[in-house]
Formats: sequence, C-alpha cells, structure tokens
Amino acid sequence: QVQLVESGGGLVQAGGSLRLSCAASGRTFSSYGMGWFRQASGRERELIAAITRSGRTTYYADFVKGRFTISRDNAKNTVYLQMNSLKPEDTAVYYCAASSRPIYGLGSAMFDFWGQGTQVTVSS
Repeated sequence: QVQLVESGGGLVQAGGSLRLSCAASGRTFSSYGMGWFRQASGRERELIAAITRSGRTTYYADFVKGRFTISRDNAKNTVYLQMNSLKPEDTAVYYCAASSRPIYGLGSAMFDFWGQGTQVTVSS
C-alpha cells in the first residue's frame, strides 16, 4: 500500500505557473505508475497525465499537452506536475494516484491509491 500527499496548489493568475508535488510513503514507489487527475466543480474526475514506473514514458490529455509536464524522482518518492500557461478552466482539485499495473496510455490506466487532492484556482 502507498499513501499519497499532494501539495503546491493555490491561486494564480491566468498565464501563470504552478508546480504540484505528490509525496508517496513506502519504499516501493518505483514499482507504481503514477498519474494526475483533476476534478472541477460539477464535473467528473478526469485523468490528465500519467508516467510510467521508470519515468521514461509520459502521457497527456490533449487539453494539457504542451502546457503541463509530469515527472518523477524515484529517489525522493515524489511525482510532480508542472503547469504552465494556466487558464481559468484549469481550476479544479488536483489529485495524484498510483497504479500497481503497467501504464500504456491514459485510456487504459487503472489506479489503486489516491491522495486527498490540492485546490488549484486560476483567476482571469
């Protein structure tokens, strides 16, 4: 089992940047694929980025591609989401998640453990 704690959310103006971090407990972090989800008010949770166990391969939803970057540091048990060129529609609660299964794409990824989320608000 792994416990996940997100941080780095906050209020930012449109066009600005934020970097989210997700710290994982346990010594087996490198055995999990990781993902970032978001859930805006009144909408379903959506997977926006994922990264394989090694960090060599990443996947993005089209609407964040080119603006967001997922990365991980297995030595620090941490996964990151760098968000640039933020838009008001990026406002949501952002969650990190861990998958015990190999990740081959966003459509097929399934996750087992979730963090509590961190709020990101982008003002216009």
